[in-house]
Amino acid sequence: MAGLNETASGNRVHIAFFGRRNAGKSSVVNAVTGQPLSIVSDVKGTTTDPVQKSMELLPLGPVVIIDTPGIDDEGAVGALRVQRARQVLNKTDVAVLVVDGTAGKTEEDEALCALFRKKGVPFLTVYNKADLQAVAPAGENEITVSALTGENIGALKERIAALAQTSAGQKTILGDLLEPGDHVVLVTPIDESAPKGRMILPQVQSIRDILDAGATCSVTQVETLPGVLAGLKQPPRLVVTDSQAFGKVKALVPETVPLTSFSILFARYKGVLETAARGAASIETLRDGDCVLISEGCTHHRQCADIGTVKLPAWIQKHTGKTLRFAFTAGGGFPEDLSPYALVVHCGGCMLNEREMQYRQGFAEESGVPYTNYGILIAYMNGILKRSLAPFEEYADLL
Repeated sequence: MAGLNETASGNRVHIAFFGRRNAGKSSVVNAVTGQPLSIVSDVKGTTTDPVQKSMELLPLGPVVIIDTPGIDDEGAVGALRVQRARQVLNKTDVAVLVVDGTAGKTEEDEALCALFRKKGVPFLTVYNKADLQAVAPAGENEITVSALTGENIGALKERIAALAQTSAGQKTILGDLLEPGDHVVLVTPIDESAPKGRMILPQVQSIRDILDAGATCSVTQVETLPGVLAGLKQPPRLVVTDSQAFGKVKALVPETVPLTSFSILFARYKGVLETAARGAASIETLRDGDCVLISEGCTHHRQCADIGTVKLPAWIQKHTGKTLRFAFTAGGGFPEDLSPYALVVHCGGCMLNEREMQYRQGFAEESGVPYTNYGILIAYMNGILKRSLAPFEEYADLL
């Protein structure tokens, strides 16, 4: 049951350690975490794949720590490891560059610093091996440590926490839409694709956000929604539905009651709502033979009526009347080449952090490929996208 009390990965600060082989990167990770997170060896290239762990890191709090392969790895397999290390940067909130303090910065280290700056990722340069003849740090965001003796590891953790707190903002899923005493109705269908014995993460997080705002909520299925609405003394402040139920729920909720979906709330929460809303209409320009990429941030077991791989493709085909092809990604996988796709449709991203969601959205824009998300596209196909954006003043006049 301990997992129920853990902060979701998507809401944790992601701290990634980068550097050349044998700079002591994994040793620094282990010293910072106080755990043998990474295997340590004198052999170059011991870390062959990104290693990550969710944990509490004082004084910061819930984080995901990521150790990456050496950025100077060699050979065909080494090149793949370097590619993996660079991909980690797409979800990194704070980067830590570990440099061999006895040698100083190399061209690879400088190239990494340039990449951090280009992507806007705050970073620290850590000169390891202070127990030997180490290079004295010269810059504001530089520090000398010894993973072997523990020298300055405490100061490093303080510096990481300061950078993380500077880059992180206080955001809510829907709490800013509510006043104390407001009531929200959540529509959560339970069908063959729903997980057994529990609610999905967006629903749980939304309930907590409502309670934190001093508001209350009712949770219902579509079939019992009319009775819930009729039993309220006054109309709810907001109705939030699972996107796949939009078609039925829109007919049951009066036009005077604000209506949106969990997926749309999370698009806003992750900072991709505007692009996703503008991208929905691109479904009208799809042609026979086009390929649509449907991307999910988690790796749940697929059910026979799975929304991503079954329902959405069917709805898109029906709406467009076109013969389309579909490709699917899940979890941390996302294509580095989007040219084969005419449209990207992403889930709400509850398991991905804000930086990775914004990377995926931004990369689609850079590639000239329209980007939208499940809830927004379903609302568009049901003719209620404008209504589903109305609860958000900043986006109400977007369409």
